Amino acid sequence: MSFAENRRIAIVTVVVDDYDRAKAFYCDVLGFECLSDEPLDDGKRWLVVKPPGADGGALLLAEADGEEQRRAIGNQTGGRVGFFLHTDDFARDHETMIARGVRFLEQPRHEPYGSVAVFADPYGNRWDLLQPRRG
Repeated sequence: MSFAENRRIAIVTVVVDDYDRAKAFYCDVLGFECLSDEPLDDGKRWLVVKPPGADGGALLLAEADGEEQRRAIGNQTGGRVGFFLHTDDFARDHETMIARGVRFLEQPRHEPYGSVAVFADPYGNRWDLLQPRRG
C-alpha cells in the first residue's frame, strides 16, 4: 500500500495570546489574507490566514488554552526559525515590513539559496523572509 501522490501540508498551528492581536499582525502588518474566522465552542475561533497568492501553506492562529500552551507562545520551535515567508521581491517586502514595524533580528544577507533576513512575530516566533535564488 502506498500514499496518494497529491498531498501537502495545508495548515500549521501558531499558538497566540489573543485572536484579534494575532489577526491584526498577520493580516494588517504582513498582508496575509484571512481565509476563515469562525466562532467555535468555549470562545475559541477557527482563524486561518495565509499570504496572498500562496498555493497551500496557511496558519491556524490558535489562542492559548491553559498554562502549558501559554508557555509555548513564541517558542514553538525551541528558538529556531520555524516559519519561512517566501517572496518574489525581497527588497520591496523587507522595506514594507520595516515601515510597518516588523522587528528584524538581523541585517539582510545573501546566501547560496537566496536573499534572507530573520524577523520575529509579536510573540517571538522566528521567521525567515526569503527570496529563493532562481535556477
